[in-house]
Amino acid sequence: MTQTVLPTFINLPLAKQEKIVAAALAEFADKGYQQASINVMVASSGIAKGSMYQYFKDKKGIFLYIFDFAISLVRRTLVQVKETTQEADFFTRLEKSLLAGVEFIRQHPRIYAIYLKILFDQHVPQRPQLLKAVRQFAAEYFQSLVRQGLERGEIRADLPGPVATFLLDALFDRFLQATCVPFFDVTLGLDQAPPEEIEHRVKELIDLLRQGLAS
Repeated sequence: MTQTVLPTFINLPLAKQEKIVAAALAEFADKGYQQASINVMVASSGIAKGSMYQYFKDKKGIFLYIFDFAISLVRRTLVQVKETTQEADFFTRLEKSLLAGVEFIRQHPRIYAIYLKILFDQHVPQRPQLLKAVRQFAAEYFQSLVRQGLERGEIRADLPGPVATFLLDALFDRFLQATCVPFFDVTLGLDQAPPEEIEHRVKELIDLLRQGLAS
């Protein structure tokens, strides 16, 4: 989407690429775009500052590359969920998808922190385009599940697809935010909940959806 990385970065050994990505990811996640320092990134990754500009045009280029990196990682995760649940019913697939989202945040907290930075920081470069890309990706994922659920007769035939997609996207996004941001959740306490309680809440949400959407 962004085409911000230079060929010299792609030609680096994979281990060196990973070190630079990890340093940039940590800096942007912890400090946000404006306060992030390229000096800190190069020090953490053990390269010269001049080298960084051989790999990326500027800080904006680094940030947009990290965004693309994060999206690709999320995409691989959800593709795996979709493939491994192919034979499961619609509501089981929803449950597995939401649990996969929770687990992804546990494993990659800084990637999710960058998403939250984009969501709430109006100074992030290309913010509207980045947020639209996230929502478009989520919509396509849920549209696929809804379409297959309709084809299999697992959800109501009169269900308006776009509305169902919007509902699922909003519910999942809000639930995942509540597991990370304390003031986003004044009812369930998800940010302090142990894994088994979060799993229980996920099941409750999916059961509620089943009551309204099942055929």
